[in-house]
Amino acid sequence: MGVSQPHERIQYIVEGGFSLSGEIEPSGNKNAALPIVAAALLTDERVELTNVPRIRDIEVLVELIQSVGAEARWLGRNHLEIHAKTLRPADLDPDLCARVRASILLAGPMLARCGEVELPPPGGDVIGRRRVDTHFLALEQLGAKIKTNGHYIFKADGLKGADVFLDEPSVTATENALCAAVCAEGVTILRNCASEPHVQDLALFLNAMGAKIEGIGTNTMTIRGGQKLHGCQHKIGPDHIEVGSLIGLAAVTKSEITIKNAGVEHLRSTLMNFERLGIRCQIRGDDLYIPAEQEMKVQADFGGHIPTISDQPWPAFPADTMSIAIVTATQCEGVVMMFEKMFESRMFFVDKLIAMGARIVLCDPHRAIVAGKSDMRGSRLESPDIRAGMAMLIAAMCAEGTSTINNAQQIERGYERIDERLNAMGAKITRVPARS
Repeated sequence: MGVSQPHERIQYIVEGGFSLSGEIEPSGNKNAALPIVAAALLTDERVELTNVPRIRDIEVLVELIQSVGAEARWLGRNHLEIHAKTLRPADLDPDLCARVRASILLAGPMLARCGEVELPPPGGDVIGRRRVDTHFLALEQLGAKIKTNGHYIFKADGLKGADVFLDEPSVTATENALCAAVCAEGVTILRNCASEPHVQDLALFLNAMGAKIEGIGTNTMTIRGGQKLHGCQHKIGPDHIEVGSLIGLAAVTKSEITIKNAGVEHLRSTLMNFERLGIRCQIRGDDLYIPAEQEMKVQADFGGHIPTISDQPWPAFPADTMSIAIVTATQCEGVVMMFEKMFESRMFFVDKLIAMGARIVLCDPHRAIVAGKSDMRGSRLESPDIRAGMAMLIAAMCAEGTSTINNAQQIERGYERIDERLNAMGAKITRVPARS
């Protein structure tokens, strides 16, 4: 399977009830690769990136950097070379920007290299309001002037280091601020910044280019700006969200699988919360082994109280794994409260699970009570976003009968060749063009 084309609509036809077995390696972290591709614009030398996930969002961002003068070519399926020898602050294609939220990540690098950039509003998943205020506040403190006229216009007559407190630990705002700060004159201190694995990967990439960033992995980073940035080679780390998705999938399909090179150092909160659902994995060096036999029983809080699984900023349970945890909980005996704190529309997909037989009460846009175990049946589904789409694929694989997932190209924005890779372990997923 190649990368689906921009307007191509895909269906997955899924036969449920099959167990998987074997080994699988997670793709490179999508949310690390996107800011790193954007940050490659900070140097006029060649950058080589390996383990880049070949997915729709990456392809769109590559088109965007090419549109402003960067050379980019694939040296292999997951091997990308970028050479931004010259850049121009050209108008970015509104259609491309509307297809990927990561277009906002061009603000910091383009501002640093060109002194100006005009960005159409970014697109991406429809999972609730995704504010950009934190980006603006951080870049303004570093010396940018920002206007809006339906687009976002950034200008800077030289960036200067500053003591910046982010009003929320936004991942993409932290990444934009990092890219601007490494080129700013003087020292920048970023406080209340995000520290997710993908933010750490970006910071390590910038250091490999010659930047001086301290405090990587913490909520306060110090950047000594103005260093000459040069080309480098960098390998994108494994996608911990994909690992969480594979854990849930293995559990509900009663599959014995090994996730190779799983990035186990970033899985503590993920493993802890799956253990609350009676799912235990074994760390074997760099790999994660998931036995076929799992307890699959919700672990009550002390005193027999109903437990809560909630997402929070890193290093707590990732918001992007919440949809996976919800569908997994439908196959676990007991009752659990799922509390999605970050996006007010992310839980609305549960009506599709209810139609399949799941026992879920949606209390409000942020909370759902899941009572398991539910017998799921095949259904016709529609994927609203990347993670809900993956959750529906997992539900279809443990359901009785056949399911059709429309809008499956949404899943492919975040999971590379997921149908091929799961079929190689015993899944029954047929990928077809959607009927008009």
